[in-house]
Amino acid sequence: METRNKKTPETEEKAKNFKTAITRLLKELQGFKALIIFSLVLAALGSILSIFAPNRLSDLTNEISDGLILNKENLETLTSQVTESVNEENLKTIIPEILAPDLSEENLKNIMLSSEIDESDKQKLQKLLVEPNEIINQISTLPPTIQTKILKDSTYEGITISFNDKKQLLKMMKEEQQIVLPESIKQIILKEITIDGIKITPSDQGKFLSIMSTIKSEDPNELYKKIDEMPKSIQQLIEPFMDMETIKKIGLLLVALYLCSALFTYLESIAMTDVSNKFARKLRNKIVTKINRLPLSYFDNHSTGDILSRVTNDVDTIAQSMNQSLSTLVSAITLFIGTIIMMFYTNWIMAITAIVSSLLGFVFMFAVLAKSQKYFTARQTELGNLNGHIEEVYSGLNVVKVYNGKKEADEKFDLYNQNVYDANRKSQFLSSLMMPMMSFIGNFGYVAVCIVGALLTMNGHISFGVIVAFISYVRLFTSPLTQIAQAMTSLQSTAAASERVFEFVDEKEMNDQSKIKKHLNKNNVKGKIEFENVVFQYEGNESPTIKDFSAIARPGQKIAIVGPTGAGKTTMVNLLMKFYEINSGDIKIDGVSINQLTRENIHELFTMVLQDTWVFEGTIKENIIYNRPTVSDEKVKEVCQTVGLDHFIRTLPKGYDAELNDSESISAGQRQLLTIARGMIEDAPFLILDEATSNVDTRTEELVQNAMDQLTKGKTSFIIAHRLSTIKNADLILVMKDGNIIEQGNHNQLMKKNGAYAELYNSQFEL
Repeated sequence: METRNKKTPETEEKAKNFKTAITRLLKELQGFKALIIFSLVLAALGSILSIFAPNRLSDLTNEISDGLILNKENLETLTSQVTESVNEENLKTIIPEILAPDLSEENLKNIMLSSEIDESDKQKLQKLLVEPNEIINQISTLPPTIQTKILKDSTYEGITISFNDKKQLLKMMKEEQQIVLPESIKQIILKEITIDGIKITPSDQGKFLSIMSTIKSEDPNELYKKIDEMPKSIQQLIEPFMDMETIKKIGLLLVALYLCSALFTYLESIAMTDVSNKFARKLRNKIVTKINRLPLSYFDNHSTGDILSRVTNDVDTIAQSMNQSLSTLVSAITLFIGTIIMMFYTNWIMAITAIVSSLLGFVFMFAVLAKSQKYFTARQTELGNLNGHIEEVYSGLNVVKVYNGKKEADEKFDLYNQNVYDANRKSQFLSSLMMPMMSFIGNFGYVAVCIVGALLTMNGHISFGVIVAFISYVRLFTSPLTQIAQAMTSLQSTAAASERVFEFVDEKEMNDQSKIKKHLNKNNVKGKIEFENVVFQYEGNESPTIKDFSAIARPGQKIAIVGPTGAGKTTMVNLLMKFYEINSGDIKIDGVSINQLTRENIHELFTMVLQDTWVFEGTIKENIIYNRPTVSDEKVKEVCQTVGLDHFIRTLPKGYDAELNDSESISAGQRQLLTIARGMIEDAPFLILDEATSNVDTRTEELVQNAMDQLTKGKTSFIIAHRLSTIKNADLILVMKDGNIIEQGNHNQLMKKNGAYAELYNSQFEL
């Protein structure tokens, strides 16, 4: 085989930058623009609905919490109105009139002359009478005998006030303990009030005052214990009450918000899954189409495993990342920005607290992303190298074993595997730091919000529901950071994979042949081929492989091409089939330059039987009639009998319908016969046999040789062979060396010359 420059892992091109790869990816997605926009809008809507939910949750929390505590507003209103009625100024005005002591001359005279009253008690009264303005304040210090005489039953605003009521009032004023107003006093001091449509009578107000005066602690539990002792009207006014209708409305709204958000997310997921799978299919179709347009030189310079890795691993990476990351990124950004707006709308102090406590997440995220990008790119490249090595080793496993190359193959595998491991370890390690760090940032944010929220609640700046809302906002704020980090990590893998795929798609193709209109009908071709001063050099080689090659193959001739390895024999066939473009000179078929014919037209003029056998998964018959479904069963059997394959096929359980695949345990010779039979089915004017009998035994070779004689009748044939005994009957033998023809003639003529051909021929029989 001619020398070619196979690209090794060390000569792999470096990956393009992230921005370029993503820009190209978005350009390729233009065909899915509508569906992607629809998906991203759904993702954004789902996030927006999630953003509004915490505020409604705050309202729900406030409603429930208000239903679990006393109606503070009504309690404060009631307390304010009741205490206003019994404030000190009112009492200074009303109490003297209520008590109204009888200090008339007649009553005082009777007291002084009464024998029932002690002289000491009379003296106390006289002492007070010296300062009559203080008598109301000091009247409670007088003896009961005197109080009975001066505090008689009286009437105030039509309400009768008994001595006992007055005495109880004096006692309450003196002891300043529990406020227990007599019923008559209640009617005078307190007036009926209405709060929230509930009427509070003076009697109920008095009882409320009495109970409240016994509460000395600020502990709210003590107040709760006294509620059952209060009048029904007071209980109805201040006891805990849940507005179930409002709670129900808010609850249903929250359920609707979360359901709609989930629905939008679900629809977005379906849409993006559809886009990613269709785009992956489009990429694979592009790659398959591209493979057919690439020159053989590309495959000479790239390993099969690396190409397969681009078709499978890289395309799958792009599809999975698109499905998981693109909408996630949009949703997370929407959630992030919307959450910030809603936090500042709710309370700016709490918003700053939540943002500052989570600010560390930004710094960490960008630091990790900047560090990990190169490792994600390296991972995809090294994975392609590893796949290429595995494919190379296992396709030639027999050779590796025979030459004891296991150690060297294992060492190379260990090297590639270690490179993949290192790239994976570094990229995954850096990306895995995201989750624990963001989790810490989120928890730290919860703590900060709770502390600041508690302080603001104590000062009456916010309600308890705002704290609950901000706990949700912290989760909504930090969660997008995590999602953005993960999405960016995934996009890094996508960038690395997409640049490899698009690098393949953008490879230089074979020359465009759409303008070529010339066409040779294989049924009308005479069979003449002319090589005129053909020069060809493989890319990267220092010197040409074919140098000024000229020859003429006349119709029906059997042309054999022989020479040492590397002489250019197979290259000539590849040039003839237009697999490579010649550098100079020309090749003509029936006088028509191959430059004026399409590759497809040239290929249909030739039947090729190659040295490398290929068996695909399917029946023996399907392998033989490959791409020619109209061939009859009789024709297949006839060909197989001709090449000596029929006996082997009939030994199989299902005969011609026996299933084969690339790993089927059939001998190399049998594979060779299958490919020869496949070539014999094709009815084309030209025949190329490239070492077609290299894998068959001597007896089979004789059978095949006879079949070839029949096959080549009426066809211009080119036979490349090292076993010169198979070409003795060739019409023309071309002896090549270093890309030039050094001898030509038939077997007998060349043997008489005793030159290069004779030397090659005789060397076969030397021991």
